[in-house]
Amino acid sequence: MDNADVRPGTEEVNGAQLDRDDRAALRRVVGLSTETTDVTEVEYRQVRLERVVLVGVWTAGTLDEAERSLAELAALAETAGAMVLDGVIQRRGRPDPGTYLGSGKARELRDIVRAAGADTVVCDGELSPAQLVRLEQVVDAKVVDRTALILDVFAQHATSREGKAQVALAQMQYMLPRLRGWGQSLSRQMGGGGGGGMATRGPGETKIETDRRRIHEKMARLRREIAEMRTGRELKRQERRRSSIPSVAIAGYTNAGKSSLLNRLTGAGVLVQNALFATLDPTVRRAITPAGRAYTITDTVGFVRHLPHHLVEAFRSTLEEVAEADLLLHVVDGSHPAPLAQLAAVRAVIRDVDAGDVPELVVVNKADAANPAALAALAEAEPRHVVVSARTGQGVDRLRETIGTALPNPEVQVHVLIPYTAGGLVARIHAYGEVLAEEHTADGTVLRARVAADLAADLDEYART
Repeated sequence: MDNADVRPGTEEVNGAQLDRDDRAALRRVVGLSTETTDVTEVEYRQVRLERVVLVGVWTAGTLDEAERSLAELAALAETAGAMVLDGVIQRRGRPDPGTYLGSGKARELRDIVRAAGADTVVCDGELSPAQLVRLEQVVDAKVVDRTALILDVFAQHATSREGKAQVALAQMQYMLPRLRGWGQSLSRQMGGGGGGGMATRGPGETKIETDRRRIHEKMARLRREIAEMRTGRELKRQERRRSSIPSVAIAGYTNAGKSSLLNRLTGAGVLVQNALFATLDPTVRRAITPAGRAYTITDTVGFVRHLPHHLVEAFRSTLEEVAEADLLLHVVDGSHPAPLAQLAAVRAVIRDVDAGDVPELVVVNKADAANPAALAALAEAEPRHVVVSARTGQGVDRLRETIGTALPNPEVQVHVLIPYTAGGLVARIHAYGEVLAEEHTADGTVLRARVAADLAADLDEYART
């Protein structure tokens, strides 16, 4: 096929068909700069803001997809507190094993970095230790890859003891194979005080070249702490199961509006920010279906493309809230240009944490900002869906009704006469069961209902024959 006949941005990349002009140039991606004149407005840690240039290698898919990936990297960098000055993409069959871009393009990148006045290069991929060291030597600036950047964002947003431990463990797992290269090149500082900069916050060790034995010891201690906290969460889940309260988990791509939706459904007052990974710690709240049935709803950490494997493993205990749920609300941003790709990325992580069998309801959020054609395409691809706007409340009542219908029904049917002196049992039936018929008589309340086995046992003495 003649490359001249292919419209830019729509072609699929084939290694044998890479356009010579594309390979010979770094393609600038416009609209990424976040440079500001007043850096004091940044609300994250008070550290020196890095001035960064983004770089990606376009190996597959379309140009639009490659540019969206770099735009997402820009959002991650901005969330980490950096100012994005420029972004470039090189088209090639695979990343160069030595310098990611290839030595010639790496030297061109050095010129771009110097011209922009940048001090950091962020690569849209995970680099090997050798690639990190070699690229830093060529561009004469700090190099951070996508994995380290995501870990840095998590380090800034972790607030609970467990969240901090999970991020620290993931950072150490990432650091271990890179100790030698980083120690020889820049002797970087680690430990979340001031001045470290992007991708250097976290575990609390004094230097990145800290002795491997000490890091292994700290990792073992963190794993023990996380296991203990996991036990506490499991006890709470068992208590909810004993109370026969069904559970709903909210999952989705970062910044899809999960916390806003939780607030709409429960009035929880959870922090809502227009930032990636604003929520790291699971938030469990109680909600009521339109029929009056209680259930719990949990907001979980947001996902992103190429979420680091170490991070998924470290957060596995937290993500078990999804695996243990009776229903998964998979929230997707209806205004995003590639919502189906976001759905696929989240489902890949859900499978990784053994939650693939949990019944799923797709919730298309931000309907007030979505293109009608995009909503129609989503509806065709995902027949089981509800369209909502957590900001305006559009569709939320229908979502509540759909949740009530989708929750599992209690398994034991009872027919009881409960005296008015035992009104607490009637309240329990309404809260945790499904009332089929109710009649108030002179002797008490007559109910036909479906309830869980433990509640049915408490009702035995009131059973009607």
